[in-house]
Amino acid sequence: MSQWTWQPSPQQIEATNLSRFMSRLGFEDLQSFLDWSVAEPESFWDECTKECGIRWFQPYTHVLDDSRGPQWSQWFVNGTTNIAYNCLDGHQGLAIVAETEDGSATEVTFDELRDETSRLASYLLSLGLESGDRVALVMPMTPGVVAILYACFRLGLVVVPIFSGFGEQAIWTRLADSGARLVITVESIARRGKTVAVHSKVAEAIKRGTNVQNVVLYSWGALGTIRDIPDAELPSEAVAFILYTSGTTGKPKGVVHTHAGCLAQMAKEIFFAFDHKPEDRFWWLSDIGWMMGPWKIIGNHTLGGTIFLYDGAPDYPSPDRLWQMLERHRITTFGISPTAIRLLMKDSKPERFALKALRILGSTGEPWDDTSWQWFFEEVGGSRCPIINISGGTEIVGSFLTCLPVQPLKPCSLGQPAPGIATDIVDENGVSVRGQMGYLVCKKPCPSMTRGVWNNSQRYLDTYWSRFPGWWNHGDWASTDEDGVWYVHGRADESMNVAGRKVGPAEIEEALIEHPAVTEAAVIGVPDSVKGEGIVAFVVLQRQVDQRDLTAHVVKTMGPTFRPNAIEIVAELPKTQSGKIVRRLIRQRYLGEPLGDSSTVANPAALDLIRPPSGS
Repeated sequence: MSQWTWQPSPQQIEATNLSRFMSRLGFEDLQSFLDWSVAEPESFWDECTKECGIRWFQPYTHVLDDSRGPQWSQWFVNGTTNIAYNCLDGHQGLAIVAETEDGSATEVTFDELRDETSRLASYLLSLGLESGDRVALVMPMTPGVVAILYACFRLGLVVVPIFSGFGEQAIWTRLADSGARLVITVESIARRGKTVAVHSKVAEAIKRGTNVQNVVLYSWGALGTIRDIPDAELPSEAVAFILYTSGTTGKPKGVVHTHAGCLAQMAKEIFFAFDHKPEDRFWWLSDIGWMMGPWKIIGNHTLGGTIFLYDGAPDYPSPDRLWQMLERHRITTFGISPTAIRLLMKDSKPERFALKALRILGSTGEPWDDTSWQWFFEEVGGSRCPIINISGGTEIVGSFLTCLPVQPLKPCSLGQPAPGIATDIVDENGVSVRGQMGYLVCKKPCPSMTRGVWNNSQRYLDTYWSRFPGWWNHGDWASTDEDGVWYVHGRADESMNVAGRKVGPAEIEEALIEHPAVTEAAVIGVPDSVKGEGIVAFVVLQRQVDQRDLTAHVVKTMGPTFRPNAIEIVAELPKTQSGKIVRRLIRQRYLGEPLGDSSTVANPAALDLIRPPSGS
């Protein structure tokens, strides 16, 4: 049993936003408060939105309508609001501090951000865009991307954020599926002192066939004129985002999120889990294509907070780059993925820098290991900052599980179910279990659950609601220890978590099959000491080709994050009688694990072609 590593003092507990909220509601005990938040979700979310200061043009008449079942729940019924209205109007002071890879720093006030948002909104209107149209962003993490988000939200446009490091096919898949009419991007970005083209990738993606009518190259202050364009008064269920996440088969899923759902969940987490204070400077190392990018922007700006953005490599020009910026910009809250820490702990020296402004650390994206968690806690946080580890996903733009600043922490732990979230761990039969690994489920809806998969309602139901009818199945393994502390252990399905980014095997396989030498491909995830999970591919060829060419093709198509650890050439792939590739058995064979039942394999000799890596 792990020991408690961090213990808040009574004074620290009393000073938290969560403690004051509990006191206002009459709760002295954390567990009683958490139990109430799950048992009475309508009361909890009503009080939560008030405490976080979320504003409405038209107040909602009731919190939840689940008359069509939990899968199609509607929240804050009859209310009207807008993310831009909440994140911009009425706030003063510093909105953004930003730095680029070359060291240039910028500060943007809320007044300046409002002006740029107004320019962009007037420009978007001039293009003939209408409420509900999709606008894709293939942008680096700069102040401009924040203004673009708010300009789109102001007009009721639906934002499709796309990671600027993706390759052509990955960009095309998301453009084509979303039906985006407009793409906003930049000519290039700087990485490790080199220029990396972005616009040309977008142009090549569009050539494959999309609904895109315009591609706009963005620079601050260059588009539109400042006009007084009011925020659209949108229904609470109006779509704000289509965010793409992995699928084990087929294309990535475009999960749909609403204005009110995003505001409620993101503000709740920043305010309570990360204990937002007016003087905070909040930095989560992320890009706009990962949900943590919009999450930190909207969550902090709803509260009038200051965010820090960095556009560049985390270890350039030296491994200490992040610690230099933490010191230089007096960052108070810093979030990062375990993969990034595993990379940085090899060569960087955070103890060389004055990081006394830090008061809270954060992490998400993948499971921790004890060594890297302790290094983050001790070397970066000086053993005085709690690591608020959160686990949820793109599908809920927030957390199912979270640590809280009012409770003691253990290494690698996730605390417990987040306030207002009815999370449980169940076995194959849906029976609650403790002290053993089980499936992470959510037994009641919450405001930020995706409203579906874009243009594919059946896929939404099949993915999240079919395994345990009436409950959300998140696809993660989870467990609790003897003290009731929760942990997540990775995916229970075949999707992979590479450096904190979920990707389905089918998307990598599709990229490989696009190579003219490849006829079939199977992709599995394997343990990786740095990325957490790495990619190994097995391919059947119709002509000889160097594996390095195949690797380069995957990098060009999907982006460097998804570079395979290995590509193995085989004569055939093991399949069922119906032709389905048995990835589970391939993985077990490759890792030298017992195969278990392999009776469904129609060509068992093909399993013998799967060899464990040399030296294993």
